[in-house]
Amino acid sequence: MRANFIPVCTLLAGLILSVSHHAAATETATAAGLYYQTKTPYLPQQSLATYQAVPAGYRAVHTQMLARHGSRGLTGPKSDLALYSLWLLAQKEGALTALGSKLGPDIFQLMQTHALLGYGIKGISKPGYGNESQQGIDEHLQLAERMYQRLPALFHAAADTTGLADTADTTLARKIMVLTSGKDRAVDSGYFFVQSLIRQQASLQKLIVYPPSLAPAAEQDHQSRPLGTDRFLLYFHKLSATQDKVSDPGDPLFATYEASQAYQRYNKSSELRSKEEAVLSQPQLAVAAQVVLQALFKPDFIAALEQGKYRVSNTGSYSFTSSDGKFTATLRGDGDTEINSAVDAALAVYDLYSAAADMQAELKSDFKAYIMPGQARVFATAHDGLSFYGKGPGMTEHADVTYRMAGSLLKDFFDELDAVAKSDRSHVAKLRFAHAETVIPMASLLGLKGMASQLPGNTLYDYANNPWRGELVAPMAANIQWDAYRNAQGHMLVKMYYNEKESHFKPACDAAQISPGSFYYDYAGLKNCYLKQLPGLSGLSGLSIAKGK
Repeated sequence: MRANFIPVCTLLAGLILSVSHHAAATETATAAGLYYQTKTPYLPQQSLATYQAVPAGYRAVHTQMLARHGSRGLTGPKSDLALYSLWLLAQKEGALTALGSKLGPDIFQLMQTHALLGYGIKGISKPGYGNESQQGIDEHLQLAERMYQRLPALFHAAADTTGLADTADTTLARKIMVLTSGKDRAVDSGYFFVQSLIRQQASLQKLIVYPPSLAPAAEQDHQSRPLGTDRFLLYFHKLSATQDKVSDPGDPLFATYEASQAYQRYNKSSELRSKEEAVLSQPQLAVAAQVVLQALFKPDFIAALEQGKYRVSNTGSYSFTSSDGKFTATLRGDGDTEINSAVDAALAVYDLYSAAADMQAELKSDFKAYIMPGQARVFATAHDGLSFYGKGPGMTEHADVTYRMAGSLLKDFFDELDAVAKSDRSHVAKLRFAHAETVIPMASLLGLKGMASQLPGNTLYDYANNPWRGELVAPMAANIQWDAYRNAQGHMLVKMYYNEKESHFKPACDAAQISPGSFYYDYAGLKNCYLKQLPGLSGLSGLSIAKGK
């Protein structure tokens, strides 16, 4: 099959939608309780005007950030292609309702949009599945704008070279360090964020630096580590024996590599499979699935699906060509995503429903017609349960296996601040772009309230017994930002923003607050607090840096 698609050819100068329009649309979706969870479109959680004032005598000297990529499409033809196969089967059997007859064309349009997503947009590395949507691009353009608005004096001073020739302080040659995981959507997020910063202040262009990656000390060939990418800091959940192996226990990266391997073993473990099965076997999920499917398919078809008479997967091949005829994409299913039950089918509908929320500029279809808020909440609870056990705090019995691998990243945050505390002002900012699988473990490791509470293995995650929510921990473009402030005497304070909301560090560090309830923390006290939990924070010396290609 072939279809024409009108590409978005807007250059960067025209990419920004109205901030107020985007915020209003997202706020409406959130207020309506649409339950998109980790696919929730980004919305800053606090306005600049309401932030606590900087303490008298202090000025910003550094900022750093970890950000998830912006809103994106599905990562591949999986649930969409499988559900389309089921729909074709129902169409052939004459088993569609009036609403169900509309589902197939909407899925087809969704696949078409995914296949050509990003075509014609400067800054998108490779069009297709997994790319950022226009919405995701806007999220990072606007995130950069707000960072600049929060810290204008920091950026102005960073690019001011007046008088540098007359001073021996070489640290005044400032840099904005930019790192990504190396995956297209993270790389593209970094590109759009940086371009937005430069649009705010053109003189920042000369400060942008893409540093070499951390690498095993024994590694000789760094071809897989281009400048500006770092798997050990930003893709630690998938460190591989072929690309990233660290064999020497004396290598500072050994602990990160071992933690990654432990996590990957856990991710394939029978304990996790058992917990996932328990999440997906809850009675309310089956009830919600029936409600969704009864609106789409006739009763006999649903009954046959439940009885195992129908089994479909993401097989097939479809080609789509852009309207200018210059680009053709072919999607091919791998058969690994199966629909064998009503719950499978309804979860596939939910997957497309939440994915469509991140592609509002490209999609004409409204998948909200296929799932009502009541059912969406049930599916969202299940989705959060799977994420809680697979990426989040997880089970008490498994200790920190789901987030210990973020240790090098947290060390990197403290390492940047250590340099500033020692009057090394060479890094005005460090900007990191990664994934939900990076942000979620970082939140757990930081011990943030509501984001790090584990459950015993005999208690199944539910909204009633745990505050962990995907839409709060890792919506699209989720971000953790730390600002550093110093006074004339060299005393340093740190402040954290989570999704741009002033946020407290873990409760055990309250003593480091400069006053009760303050979001400003004494840096020395904050670091000592975390050192009690993570002694390795002081062990950054000796890390090997790849000479990236």
